[in-house]
Amino acid sequence: MQKRLFVGNLSFDTTETSLRSHFEDGGRKVSTCQLMVDRDTGRSRGFAFVEMESEQDAAGAIKSLDGTQFEGRAIKVNEAMARNARGNGAGQR
Repeated sequence: MQKRLFVGNLSFDTTETSLRSHFEDGGRKVSTCQLMVDRDTGRSRGFAFVEMESEQDAAGAIKSLDGTQFEGRAIKVNEAMARNARGNGAGQR
């Protein structure tokens, strides 16, 4: 089963290619790598989501990469939280 990870505190110069390569070091398999970018500028927003092929690969990535230096920054790697369902926008009164 695939496992989605949140990766934070990335350099604004990080690319999806370099991030994927970093996560695949040590033989881990990455399904998808999605770097979040600003709509207007196209510049990285400093975080990404990486989906690993297996739970073992995800656990290994968290254990070996969380808090390590990548492109000059100490990155944060943890399991991504499920997105909350959005309301209808009416608010609560």
